[in-house]
Amino acid sequence: MTPGSRKVAVVGVALSDCGRVDDATPYALHAQAARRALADAGLGREVVDGFASAGLGTLAPVEVAEYLGLRPTWVDSTSVGGATWEVMAAHAADAIAAGHAKAVLLVYGSTARADIRAGRRTGNLSFGSRGPLQFEVPYGHTLIAKYAMAARRHMLEHGTTIEQLAEVAVQARANAALNPEAMFRDPITVDDVLSGPMIADPFTKPHCCIRSDGGAAVLLVAEELVRDCRTAPVWVLGAGEHVSHSAMSEWPDFTTGPAAVSGRLAFERAGVRPEEIDFAEIYDAFTYMTLVTLEDLGFCGKGEGGAFVEKGRLLVRGGELPVNTDGGGLSAQHPGMRGLFLLVEAVRQLRGEGGERQVRGPGGLGELPRLGVASATGGWFCSSGTLVLGRD
Repeated sequence: MTPGSRKVAVVGVALSDCGRVDDATPYALHAQAARRALADAGLGREVVDGFASAGLGTLAPVEVAEYLGLRPTWVDSTSVGGATWEVMAAHAADAIAAGHAKAVLLVYGSTARADIRAGRRTGNLSFGSRGPLQFEVPYGHTLIAKYAMAARRHMLEHGTTIEQLAEVAVQARANAALNPEAMFRDPITVDDVLSGPMIADPFTKPHCCIRSDGGAAVLLVAEELVRDCRTAPVWVLGAGEHVSHSAMSEWPDFTTGPAAVSGRLAFERAGVRPEEIDFAEIYDAFTYMTLVTLEDLGFCGKGEGGAFVEKGRLLVRGGELPVNTDGGGLSAQHPGMRGLFLLVEAVRQLRGEGGERQVRGPGGLGELPRLGVASATGGWFCSSGTLVLGRD
């Protein structure tokens, strides 16, 4: 098998304990998720020769690899916010295909909620005031305000309504109700969303992601290792990545995110079209992210996202395009850079492990989905990574 000709599969996925985890360190959550992912694949840690991690330690991923007892010969510490993990997975797939590694483990863990509860940190409203950000911070550009301003622009240009944005939160909660691992499962209505505490106009609290603890891990391997695994492979068919801006003043169009580029690349490289996708896992730190990413990925036209989401299309049960089948960051869990959780859920769906929230394929009852997409956004629409995944 010549370098560059290998196919790449995801064979192990897992979450650590998630939600409210007051008695664990971030390192412990990394280790818990990693052990579970390896056990899911039926492989030992000795097979792992590649490692990717970000967000923890002074020398990430060196410190985490040491904690896990790994000595990898291929590493990645790419850090582009929530899109980090889709971008890392793309890099890992390239490395495996090129013969630079045979098994790459991606791991994340955070105690964001527990740390605030215990007073070990405070809730950050911005990412600092150095570099390009120094020109915007004095004007109140908090992280949430940046997203809120972009949402307002979409509402102004395309007539998107606050009720349509609220529908994203309502349908995410309905999907979370089917997920025993979700942090919030009680149903909510559009009125509940609209009447919530105002955070940054037009976003009330239910428009914003929850804050949780938790970790996740994903194991990618070369095709020759698939036969040694206990799970059915989920193949990486195509990937795309893109960075857009840091300063809001350098973002040319608040109604188009970087997924418009990363998604196009991923679909082209996979040789599939958006209409062939059976479900989508989309980063949803805010309701607007889901709506605009659906447009950017081509599931509906630009400006049509509001009408698309208001008809229940995102629901696992009865939806035309189930989105965030685990409940997403709005209801399931959001411990920081959530992109790795999208990959875990996508793989579980393609393997038929969704339980009550299992998506069905085009043939209907009894048929598993064939194709899924995971698309994550980082920063304030600063970066994007999109993966198209499929089963045999």
